[in-house]
Amino acid sequence: MTFVTVLALLLSYVLGSIPAATWVARARGVDIRTVGSGNSGATNVLRAVGSGPALAVALFDILKGALAVWIARALGLEGPWAALCGVAAVIGHNFSPFLKFRGGKGVSTSFGTVAALDPLVGLAAFVLGVGTVWLTRFVSAGSILGGVAAAFTVLALGRPAWLCAAVVGLVALLIWQHRENVRRLSAGNERRLGEKMK
Repeated sequence: MTFVTVLALLLSYVLGSIPAATWVARARGVDIRTVGSGNSGATNVLRAVGSGPALAVALFDILKGALAVWIARALGLEGPWAALCGVAAVIGHNFSPFLKFRGGKGVSTSFGTVAALDPLVGLAAFVLGVGTVWLTRFVSAGSILGGVAAAFTVLALGRPAWLCAAVVGLVALLIWQHRENVRRLSAGNERRLGEKMK
């Protein structure tokens, strides 16, 4: 592993760890970690602060994953190393040193990473994920099914083993991060998009 590779991985992790949701909400006088789900992500910002800030957070989080891949490629790293930089950004987002190694669930940052690595796989995730949210109003269900779509697509297309491993690994982490949402979905008390916080 070269110095450039280590530098790219560290930069990707630090980039991913920038807690946009927490900082944007704080600028509006809200501690996002103490309201709603307590999650530092765009969906909680939407419920606690509003649609404009939530959209800004979602776009920034997507960009974090894509930028990690692009930075790696700009530094001459391709294939597995570029994918690993994207994964490092997601890990930074989920376990941010700015938030005592807590963070979001990695949906947007994972999407940015996957879309930058393989746009077709990213498109499959986007279509099924957004479609599920539109039909059910459950962001968590859309996130999980979008991830599953990405995993199935990358395997069905016969992409290289390193890309399959990166995508499937990110999806597994995403589902694990949503384990409480899965329990609430099963129990029938998961909040729908647009539902006000109690």
